[in-house]
Amino acid sequence: MSKKYRNLFEPIKIGSVEIPNRYSMAPMGPVGFSDDNGAFNQKGADYYVERAKGGTGLIMTGICNVDHEIEKLIRPSIPCPTINPPAFLQSAGIMTERIHSYGSKVFMQLTAGLGRVGIPHFIQTHIAPTETDNRWDPSIKHRELTTEEVELYVKKFAMSAAVAKKSGFDGVEIHAVHEGYLLDQFAIALFNKRTDKYGGSLENRLRFATEIVQAIKATCGQDFPVSLRYSIKSFMKGIRQGALPGEAFEEIGRDYEEGLEAAKILVRAGYDALNVDAGTYDSWYWNHPPMYFEDGMYLPFGKMLKEAVDVPIIVAGRMDNPDLASKAVEEGSVDIVGLGRPLLADPYVPEKIRSGQADRIRPCLSCHEGCMGRIAKGVGISCAVNPACGREEIYGLTPAQMPKKVMVIGGGVAGMEVARVAAARGHKVALYEKSDRLGGNIIPGGVPHFKKDDRQLVKWYENELREADVDIHMGTGADAQMVRNSGADVVVVATGSKPIYPDFGGDNVYTADKILLDEEKAGNKVLIVGAGLVGCETGLWLAEKGKKVTIVEMESQILGGPHNLPFMNYDMLKDLLNYNNVDIKTSAKLKSVEKGSAIIETEKGEETIEADTVILAVGYKSDKHLYEDVKHDVNKLYVVGDSRQVKNIMYAIWDGYEIARSI
Repeated sequence: MSKKYRNLFEPIKIGSVEIPNRYSMAPMGPVGFSDDNGAFNQKGADYYVERAKGGTGLIMTGICNVDHEIEKLIRPSIPCPTINPPAFLQSAGIMTERIHSYGSKVFMQLTAGLGRVGIPHFIQTHIAPTETDNRWDPSIKHRELTTEEVELYVKKFAMSAAVAKKSGFDGVEIHAVHEGYLLDQFAIALFNKRTDKYGGSLENRLRFATEIVQAIKATCGQDFPVSLRYSIKSFMKGIRQGALPGEAFEEIGRDYEEGLEAAKILVRAGYDALNVDAGTYDSWYWNHPPMYFEDGMYLPFGKMLKEAVDVPIIVAGRMDNPDLASKAVEEGSVDIVGLGRPLLADPYVPEKIRSGQADRIRPCLSCHEGCMGRIAKGVGISCAVNPACGREEIYGLTPAQMPKKVMVIGGGVAGMEVARVAAARGHKVALYEKSDRLGGNIIPGGVPHFKKDDRQLVKWYENELREADVDIHMGTGADAQMVRNSGADVVVVATGSKPIYPDFGGDNVYTADKILLDEEKAGNKVLIVGAGLVGCETGLWLAEKGKKVTIVEMESQILGGPHNLPFMNYDMLKDLLNYNNVDIKTSAKLKSVEKGSAIIETEKGEETIEADTVILAVGYKSDKHLYEDVKHDVNKLYVVGDSRQVKNIMYAIWDGYEIARSI
């Protein structure tokens, strides 16, 4: 272990419980990890045990409901210890025993529920501190909770904590004066207009949260640790309107001053640690940071809280870089480093850092496609770059019974994943890439500074393929005859996709990939055709470089609308484009290109746009000609990734994994 990382592997106490190192698994919704009794199912147990096996010192489960009657879910899919306590104890007891075998500690996160932020297809009973409308669908009205219902919630928290303690959990975490969930709605004056003991002053608005910790301590003992998931600032400039990093705005939620005062009240009430972030569902990208944020974006908040309260501070927020994490601990910005999505991408992050293998950490892309994107759809949590996440035992890798000679054609992510997985299972793999670089469409797509994790993913694959002794042939384009003569037992075509290029004429028209790979081609006034992800990210990248950017989109919404991408990524990219003065024209299309200008057709008629460069970002077309040439000549032949169907990085990797694990 490198000396500079030793401080990440020193023990620390939360209350009476010693955590063996400074890494904590950040809590993420355990959708799909519950059985009909509200107990953890086998998938959930395997998921948490895998992260303990990977060296995480403290496992925080995702949210577990304390009650399932007051706020009823349409289809209960997360654990709840009060539905059937004996069944919960039996399953959780086995899970905690397994986690403890690896030296890790585990806290169960308990939640009061969603309130106004409940995604409509999740909930059937709509409640809130005060009568209000739903964050996602304003036509849905949430009724005010009665005082008696709030008091019942407090009792259910104590009951749930008692079940957790009997089940072997080392502590609990309360979810949350955080992210705008129900408890946070009580704490924020904007959402709490109550006139009973739970409304009014800051102390009253925090009474729900303080009574919870007091009830748990009275039931489970003063030495039973209780952590709190805590957002210091809301970053709301309006209802359903977040504020960007560095943006000047007037806070309408919780500001820093109130956040620090609230932290002091909560710690005095008995909370033993604060698990810190910022934001609400109205500024959702703050709680679930996309790749557009800088790494360690919560560290200033951790520093502020460490100076205000005397309990351990846990901070996550893109903290997988061990240099950043070690420096943060050394400088006193954080006591425990939280890892959420990085532990989905690679459950062994802490162990790889400890053992000097940080270069083998599979990077999280901050894309949210496999985690929050899937949770929002009501399906189980997973990961774009780690298809086995959330189904570790049933979808993990096993050695091949009969090693085969596998030929992989194409070095994009789908082809690299096939080669990696097939080699890991014991097959002899040869990969052929016609260019001089691995990565496929990630090479141009990874150019903007905010796509550094995409670039890191390519480096990770390069390293893993070397470690697996994959025979890589660069600058070698395979043709049908080569495939027929290869003697391969299995052939996998992963030739990817090519940008669509409508011919508008002119020598200043380029596809986005050409500009990304050679920005000198872009002039100062740029027109981008197509407001999908490629067009919008290229536009943002150029606007940040000082270009005047106009984006033209045929549809009525950019990025395919808010349901086409994980919402936090969609919302932040949309806000960043506006913040950087990118002019977006929807329901419009390019008609012709002139010298120094372009003519577009809008609903109001033709319009001339000054443009010394026109960039086409109108999509990709599968390149499957090689597959078509050999599909009748090869017995075991597969086509994967974009060459099968153009989608995104996640599905390219998942395609490759599925095929390679079955060879």
